[in-house]
Amino acid sequence: MVRVIPFQIEDWTAVGVEVLLPKTTLLAITAGDGYIMCGALDVQLLDERLKDREIIAGRAVGVRTFQQLLDAPLESVTDAARALGIHVGMSGREAVRILAKTAS
Repeated sequence: MVRVIPFQIEDWTAVGVEVLLPKTTLLAITAGDGYIMCGALDVQLLDERLKDREIIAGRAVGVRTFQQLLDAPLESVTDAARALGIHVGMSGREAVRILAKTAS
């Protein structure tokens, strides 16, 4: 099952995507030109093999709900996210606030 849920963060709307898979759930919240995601996100792959795409993304581990993803500290971020001021340890909510301002 897939759920798509809008989230209001200040004046911006972010979109949460939840994919229920056997024995795991994938969570992502996108805003502007980037996204944050659960531990399934491979930040190293994005920075190394897909570097030319300059993907703006952050990863939080151990999260099972959208609320946890917004509240959790980011465990890793891409180089492109770091260039925007998103950093390891920042909450997912704060990262989404920054991402919302990047809408192109």
